[in-house]
Amino acid sequence: MCRNIKPLFNFDPPATDQEIRDAALQFVRKLSGTTKPSKRNEAAFEHAIDSITACARELLDSLETSHPPHNREEEAAKARARNLTRFA
Repeated sequence: MCRNIKPLFNFDPPATDQEIRDAALQFVRKLSGTTKPSKRNEAAFEHAIDSITACARELLDSLETSHPPHNREEEAAKARARNLTRFA
C-alpha cells in the first residue's frame, strides 16, 4: 500500500470530499505510474479519479464500527512523535 494514503474511516470530524479525492488521486497516480497524464490520457485519468472518489465515499459511508471515532489532532500528534523518533 502506498504510504502516503492515510486511513479515512472512523475519524471525528469525518473525512471530507477533498480528502477522499486526494486519496483517489494518489491511487490513480500509483497505478498509472505518472503524476501528470499526457493530454491524450487526461480525460481517462480524471474519469478514474472521479470513479474512485465515488466508490471510496460509498465505502466510507457504508462501513460500521463499534469503536469510538479517532481524534484527528491526537492522531496527528502521534504521527509527529513517530516521525521524531524515526528521523531523529
